[in-house]
Amino acid sequence: MAHQHRKFLGILDACCEAFTFPMLDNGYVYLAASRLTLYRSELDWALVIEIFGFSPRSGSPDATVQTFASRLYNRDPREKYVSDEALKGYLKDNAHNESRSYLPIEGDSWQDVENDELVAPQTQRIDLRGQTIVIPTADQFQELGITLGMAPRVQVFELCRALAATHRNLVLAAPAERRTSVLPSLPQIMELNDWHHPDLAAGEKASDSTTFQQLAMVLETGESSQYQPSLPGNTHWGNWPTGGQL
Repeated sequence: MAHQHRKFLGILDACCEAFTFPMLDNGYVYLAASRLTLYRSELDWALVIEIFGFSPRSGSPDATVQTFASRLYNRDPREKYVSDEALKGYLKDNAHNESRSYLPIEGDSWQDVENDELVAPQTQRIDLRGQTIVIPTADQFQELGITLGMAPRVQVFELCRALAATHRNLVLAAPAERRTSVLPSLPQIMELNDWHHPDLAAGEKASDSTTFQQLAMVLETGESSQYQPSLPGNTHWGNWPTGGQL
């Protein structure tokens, strides 16, 4: 896979320019948790970034799995497109990237029927991937570093951030979901729960980031020692205060 790091960074940069690369301060999404995973063989590579958060536009918290790969697996079938031309256009514009979303919180009865950005007042528990989770108290939110902006009401994004702090593996993608667009033959070689992510809104691209420069070399060589971060991780939601504010 000699010189694959250049192709890798070029693919990510193109996605940055097309706004298909994760922007942690996305104005439409309140960030709660993220994770990055690398997969590699001698022939292929894949990078997966998961984002769990809440977009008021979609109405439900979701875990979005964004995959960037030399070759993608399990792409949408023709039936999902209005025409052959639409499919060809999508594949041309997204040859190396794919996005899938999953709903870790079951149902929507826990949200206020009049304002789905709020947790319903009577809600005491939610179902999170088959587990019943008790809604934190105001004191517990505070202990987690989350100040309720409309106390005593709980906003959905505040609950998402509390769940990310206490049940991280349940709010992020399940193993099969994380690999949904990854070639089955690719073994996982690295997983990061925090890293220094580029600030796309400020004009940074993946190739400007020492994080992704080093990850590119990990994918090229298969040597995890190529990743030697010199900057502190910045993926915690507290580092991206403008996310979800549009």
